[in-house]
Amino acid sequence: MSFGRSAATKAVRSLLQSRISTAPKAPYYPQLPTTLLQLQTPSTLAATTSWSTSFRPMSSSSSSSTSKGRSRPNPKLRVHAVSIPHGDYDYHEDDDYHYGDDLPFPNEDDDDKGWDIVQPPPHNGTDKPRGTSNLDKEAAAALAHQRDADERKARWIENAKPPLRVREIDERGRSYGRGGRKTTTARVWIQPGEGVITVNRRDILDYFPRESHREMIISPFIASKTCGLFDVTVAVEGGGVSGKAGAIRHGIARALEKYNPDYRPPMKRLGYMTRDPRKVERKKVGLKKARKAPQWVRR
Repeated sequence: MSFGRSAATKAVRSLLQSRISTAPKAPYYPQLPTTLLQLQTPSTLAATTSWSTSFRPMSSSSSSSTSKGRSRPNPKLRVHAVSIPHGDYDYHEDDDYHYGDDLPFPNEDDDDKGWDIVQPPPHNGTDKPRGTSNLDKEAAAALAHQRDADERKARWIENAKPPLRVREIDERGRSYGRGGRKTTTARVWIQPGEGVITVNRRDILDYFPRESHREMIISPFIASKTCGLFDVTVAVEGGGVSGKAGAIRHGIARALEKYNPDYRPPMKRLGYMTRDPRKVERKKVGLKKARKAPQWVRR
């Protein structure tokens, strides 16, 4: 019976594998003598007392190298914190390393060599009086700053309150208000009447022919709902017609507030109580007007 080359190779390989699997496996300890190979069980390890103390068993993490260069653990060795030469779990003071009489740290149980509590020196009357240290000075400065802040806050709260407005009426039953607009100044007196308005001893229709100016003048009465209830006497000077009308309106609004402070809120909302700060801008040197420049010529 003849076999091919591949069949013969497979037969030899299977024969070798079967012999290797049936052969007894002995543990591999190249550094131990043959007589110590039997010390593999806990009973034999504990019973043996002639073992040299210089020998240390391999830990579970120690390994024996294989043919491929990789390491594998040995699970048959027992590794724990018990010293095998002693064979017991009792604590012996001889096992500790003694420093002798000079310990690295003093013993807290020893009264003579323990840590001593340093007592403060007795008060001899030479200490600085209270209030002279830096901490006391900083505390005093902080208290003074807090006191100033509280006073300032109280002043702010007091100033934030609306002023108490009272009626201001002279002996003739009139209220006075001064108004301004641009370069115009108007002095206005109001008193209960039929709604007659006199400007510089002239009737309003003669002094202000334009209807928009007359509407501007009577607008405070419309806002306060007092049309036809007061007679108005005005002395105005400076500026033009529009400036005079704006100044009279401002003066009437202030006079109404003096006569009755309850008239202020509606006029304040419409802006009648505010002095208009707008004015004509002054002419600049080198310019024809405030901002108008002369025609620029290249050559």
